[in-house]
Amino acid sequence: MSEPVPPSAPAGATPAPDPKGAEPDFDVVGIGNALVDVLSQEDEAFVERMALTKGAMTLIETERAEELYGALSHRTEASGGSAANTLAGVASFGGRAAFIGLVRDDLLGAVFAHDMASLGVHFGRLRATEGPPTGRCIIVITPDAERTLNTYLGASSNLAPEHLDLDLIASSAVTFLEGYLFDRPEAKEAYRVATEAAHAAGRKVALTLSDGFCVDRHRDDFQQLVKGGVDIVVGNADEIMRLYQVDTFDQALASVRGSCEIACLTRGAEGSVVVTDDEVIEVKAHPVDRLVDTTGAGDLYAAGFLYGYTDGRALEECGRLGSMAASAVLGHIGARPGLSLDQLLHGF
Repeated sequence: MSEPVPPSAPAGATPAPDPKGAEPDFDVVGIGNALVDVLSQEDEAFVERMALTKGAMTLIETERAEELYGALSHRTEASGGSAANTLAGVASFGGRAAFIGLVRDDLLGAVFAHDMASLGVHFGRLRATEGPPTGRCIIVITPDAERTLNTYLGASSNLAPEHLDLDLIASSAVTFLEGYLFDRPEAKEAYRVATEAAHAAGRKVALTLSDGFCVDRHRDDFQQLVKGGVDIVVGNADEIMRLYQVDTFDQALASVRGSCEIACLTRGAEGSVVVTDDEVIEVKAHPVDRLVDTTGAGDLYAAGFLYGYTDGRALEECGRLGSMAASAVLGHIGARPGLSLDQLLHGF
């Protein structure tokens, strides 16, 4: 059992105007897995010894989670999850962010909620009182800065339509959907309900494709979402190519163009491309002194773009903010920036 708590809006950036005339209470509300991240730097031999699928996100069960956790040589722990990272980034820019996700009423659940609050992200104290414990994601970072994720979803995977705060969704300029959460029928139904609630209120819906293997699992559903239910899609070159099963980025770009209002496609060191019916905007990657860890770079790109979008900025500026935010996590371990992102706005 779990019980949502009504939202209370923190102070933040001026909201973008709503098509129906009502000002939103929040800039972005994200729906996704509520996880605690456990990060460790390991060598290539560790990846081989533990039979990890390098560069991928692999879903694991309790026993495997305990095995991997015990084998790590170092551990850094923090609240996480892809959408939660994005919302933390939006709040760091000064935007008004909220998160919908399910944790258990256990220690890690309390840690997750406390961390979200400390970052300025509204989280409605949604707790499951039975079932699996709070989820966690074990992230192994190799010397080439590649990240390998092993995720125990725990309570987060049980998110269902009854856990949604539809008033919160209706009062948010953008509802941001995390692709990783899409595995269970209940979650798919929750996304359908959330999308309908957002659009009924005249709001926008964004989807992050999350991971190439995630796209492979849900290709048909994702294509339907992008074409019929989502206004903004965020993904990297590999994800968008897998979505349309094409061999080149240009082919993928042509396929997504016109399927949704905006597509934000990242290309690592080559920067990103923002695509609409009318234009293709190329955005350079923001320079990074030293690449240490790519964990969270895509999440923070989405944060920068969505902050700019809800702040009423031009799409090229939104893409630049995305690149700047992504660069803020590449130089250190972890998915959260090492500085307050509103500092990036000075002189922007």
